[in-house]
Amino acid sequence: MGYTQVALEDKILEMYPEITKHGISMGLSFDKSKNAWIVKFKKSAHELTTHLDKRDADDCMDNIKCVYLGVQIGQFIKNFEEG
Repeated sequence: MGYTQVALEDKILEMYPEITKHGISMGLSFDKSKNAWIVKFKKSAHELTTHLDKRDADDCMDNIKCVYLGVQIGQFIKNFEEG
């Protein structure tokens, strides 16, 4: 992989400051069978579980924003703000 789970989490939080800004907690785990990171976002009763392909995670570590993850984060924030 070339990087740790903590390094990837730090990079995602750096690239998407709205996660911290909105008080969202984030968890990461690697699913070997899917060759993807499982990303869990939680705020109060709201929860979102999504995945980040290893290739996208690698890009993220190279400072390339992951559009799919950004859309998921944006939708999650929108959902709990409207709720």
